Parts: sequence; structure tokens; C-alpha cells
Amino acid sequence: MRSCWFWLVLLPTALLGGCAASPAPAPAAASPSAFLAHPLPGDGAALLPALQRKERVAPLRYRVIVLPGSGCAGMGAFAERYFAGLLHAQVLLLHKPGVAPEARTAPADCPHDFLRQDRLSAWLAHARAALRADARQRQGQPALPQLLVGISEGAELLPALAPEVPHLAGLILLSSSGLDPQESGALQARRLGREAEWQALGRARATALPDDALIQGRSLGYWRDLWHWPVAQPLTDGPWPVLQVWGADDSRVPAAAYERFAQRAARRPAALCAHRLDGADHGLQQPAASTDGVQQLWAWTEQWARAPRAGLCSPLQRRQASQETLDTF
Repeated sequence: MRSCWFWLVLLPTALLGGCAASPAPAPAAASPSAFLAHPLPGDGAALLPALQRKERVAPLRYRVIVLPGSGCAGMGAFAERYFAGLLHAQVLLLHKPGVAPEARTAPADCPHDFLRQDRLSAWLAHARAALRADARQRQGQPALPQLLVGISEGAELLPALAPEVPHLAGLILLSSSGLDPQESGALQARRLGREAEWQALGRARATALPDDALIQGRSLGYWRDLWHWPVAQPLTDGPWPVLQVWGADDSRVPAAAYERFAQRAARRPAALCAHRLDGADHGLQQPAASTDGVQQLWAWTEQWARAPRAGLCSPLQRRQASQETLDTF
């Protein structure tokens, strides 16, 4: 097995959560929970293997566009369960070119061809092209508020993609610190006592090795992108509401990263609501409580959709206010 501890431990991987335990049987095409193929053009001649699902319950109130986490596995095998709580939403799920939606490939087994092409700048170009095509296809349809959701690594693209989403009501970050990935990675390396290896990756960027050279399970082009990828400042300056949910027991993103971003973003012009799930892992699962934090998040999203003018953060703020009231007794 190739050396890839950063891939498996340090950097966020695809957020599967409890839904990944066993694939669900393929749903019937007529099922309201079914995700159907909805390919969209990417950058150049590439085609993104996107999936789309209509609302499970009438009326249709909003739309959710999802960018998954890293790796070469798709979300198709468990998407029905993962997004089950989005009752009144149409869901568009993007995948990178080269990712089969039904694939369950482990990160350490991703093909070399995929790894050599996988980098943040390429993913951004493909996702931007797909969102522009999606907006063109929706011209003339009734306007719906849309939420842009980033799972783990997918959240690192949200600030750059926000201008491509008409009627954007806010950004949702799942298990993503909000910091630039280089800074978050450095904090994780420090937590694991592997700062020397992280620094060696930084030095490798300045070598004459080509971008497609593989180092620590990713291409050198990926590391070169990551080292200067802006996330924190665009999120802090952005005009969109941001809802962020993370697990206190996240083994891939340290609590210090989430806390540092919260301090920096405290004075942002738009609302930021961050919620820590005690006992939850990187997939927002709480094993001790047998609770699925992803479905909790979708419940808050559904509450917002019933009264969107109150703001994306309103359900979480009401919950926190109720908890504070209970704590006084």
C-alpha cells in the first residue's frame, strides 16, 4: 500500500457517516427518494456524473446543491439515506470527473490516473462549469432559494462557487473548519506529532517534480493548490449566511481549527452559526447516543425552509436559546 497517512488521517475524506455501513438496494425510478443520473458538463470536454433527486414531500420549497468530500468513491450507493431528511428539497449531487457515483473505492485504492488529475483548481473549474450549465437549464423555471452544501473537502470550494448559484440562501459546511486547508492541515499535523512530514510536503512544492508526481497519496499539483487555497478570508468577507456543523470527536479536523475560524469570522457581515455536536465524529455520527448528526442538520434545514425570511441560522438559534433556558432551571 502506498504511503498516504495524510490522505487517510490528516486530510478530510469523503463524509460517509453512518450511512456507509451497507449499500442500500437500488431504488425504483418512480420513488421520490431515488437519485437519477443527471450528467452536467464540466470544464473542457469533461462530464460530471451528477445525480439529482426531486422533493420527497410536496410542496417543493427549496433546492440543495452538494459537493462531496475527497476520494474517488461516489455517494450514489447511500445517497437516498444520507439525504432522507431533506423532505421538501430537490437535491443536486455533484461528483468529480472520473468518480462513478456507485463506486465504494477506498481512498488508498484510488487509481493513479484519478490521483494525478485530482486537485482543487481542477475540481473548482469543473464544478463552476456544471453550476453554470445547471443555471442555464433552470432558466424560466420558478425561482427557488438554493443552499450550497460542502462536505469536508467539498466545502473548500463553496466561497468561489457561491456567485454561480442564483437565489443563493446560504452555505452549509459539514465537518469543514472554514480555515484555509493549509492552516487546518498544519494544526492537525501538530495534534498528531507529524509536523516534520507536513513541512516536508511544503518543501516538495518548490521542487522541479511535475504536478502529477504522487506524494503521500495525492498529486504534487494537489499539494501546490492546497498550500495557497483561500477559504477563511472569502468566508469571513462573504455576504451569505453560513451554517457550520462539526463533531467534537472529529479525528481528521482538530477542534482548534474550528475554534480559530469562529474567532476570525465573529464580525463577518452576514450571519454565521456554528454548532458542535458532542461525541460526534467526522461523519457527524454520535455512536454513544446512536444519533445521526447529518439528519439533525437536515431537520434544521427543513425548519428554515418553512420560514426562510427568518434566516438560515434561525432554527439553530432557537434551539440554542431553548437549551440556555433549560440550563437556567
